[in-house]
Amino acid sequence: MKKTFVNMIKQGQAVDDIFVALDKQIAYKKDGDPYLTLSLMDRTGSMKGVVWDNVQVISKAFAAGDYVRVKGNVVEYRETLQLVVQHLEQPDPTEVDSRDFLPATERNVEQMLERLIDISQTVKNKHLLRLLVAFFEDKAFVDLFKTAPAAKKMHHAYLGGLLEHTLSIALLIEAIAGHYKGVDRDLLLTGGILHDIGKVYEFSYKTHIDYSDAGRLLNHIVIGVEMLEKKIATLNDFPEDLGLVLKHMIVSHHGTRDFGSPEPPKTLEAVILNYLDELDAKVTAVRTFMESEDPEATWTSYHRVLERYFYRGKKRRIAE
Repeated sequence: MKKTFVNMIKQGQAVDDIFVALDKQIAYKKDGDPYLTLSLMDRTGSMKGVVWDNVQVISKAFAAGDYVRVKGNVVEYRETLQLVVQHLEQPDPTEVDSRDFLPATERNVEQMLERLIDISQTVKNKHLLRLLVAFFEDKAFVDLFKTAPAAKKMHHAYLGGLLEHTLSIALLIEAIAGHYKGVDRDLLLTGGILHDIGKVYEFSYKTHIDYSDAGRLLNHIVIGVEMLEKKIATLNDFPEDLGLVLKHMIVSHHGTRDFGSPEPPKTLEAVILNYLDELDAKVTAVRTFMESEDPEATWTSYHRVLERYFYRGKKRRIAE
């Protein structure tokens, strides 16, 4: 059983445990001798590892993405902890519990799925309702949809994250759909539920979360449009114009070409979905980042992606 997790590791500590090895690279010192760098990951985070001795032997012992048992000592280098690896080997498969390496939602997956299906059944447009039913009656799709992460790093980057994010979007739509005149609630809700379906194939998550070949070559927007087209093709008399605006919601939900959308939102429903998607992603990402920081600190460390520090607030004294 794994006992040492990345978030527990301290400077000067001796480590002997199992991790997932990533980012394997051989480089060379000024004297020409090789050294090996890698990332060691578990469900709590990752840290850099470096091999100075027996480089060729250790490098041949594993491939990037493998589970590895490493022994070494933790040092601080340029204000960052890294593990100087002295020994590395393949672990006994019976020692590996995948739950130690893949973060997962803390919420009940079956309850989230049931609630999302209940919300989907409030759609009154018969064509959109039939489409949603077709997806939720597809067991192969549902099994992937319940398990897939919503991202590799930025938000909902854990097993069940896609379902959690999609349910959050559906709940936000329920809350605001009636606020603006002229919004087609059924279209907005259907687009919200289906906007990220391509992520069931965009990611691989056997030992760690990464992009699949399809994810790197196509991305979830293209995959999602393909999935939608295939499902619509199984339904008789699905209106062509309805399918078109629904596909547009998938295509445009990232907002701009700079963020991966081939076209910007061009309908009211697509505009709303774009902002709700960004809202849920950003709030979840910031909250997760805050929770990973020192709980006693007033400010977080610098968030490189969002390019800012976040204020956690000062603890208030309880009046005696």
